Amino acid sequence: VPNLQGPRYVSPVPSGGFVVSEECGDVKVFMGSRKLLCSLSSKYGHQFGNPAGLCVDRDGSILVADEQRRTVHLFPEHGAPICLVSTGLRRPAGMACSSSGHLFVADTGENCVKVFKYCVRPP
Repeated sequence: VPNLQGPRYVSPVPSGGFVVSEECGDVKVFMGSRKLLCSLSSKYGHQFGNPAGLCVDRDGSILVADEQRRTVHLFPEHGAPICLVSTGLRRPAGMACSSSGHLFVADTGENCVKVFKYCVRPP
């Protein structure tokens, strides 16, 4: 996939595509054919500081850690973005989410992994 601006993290999406965070830029969503589907900044009108780690949950929502703003936002397929974590992160980097609704965030500023429960709907 050419023409990315400092690609950092990548994650598959359930539909067969993938998402990529760009350093000091945006998060782009691609279809399985590697065709650009959308950018999260354009789709949601969201301004990133420095998007880093990302993952996609079982509902297809995209979760993005913003290293500069020290936050984690959830971008649902439909609806407005939701700030899941706004305090307690020094430098969020890699992320993963479990099918049971746990979010794992590698915080390189504190040399640890932090675990959050963000989804209470049963699988």
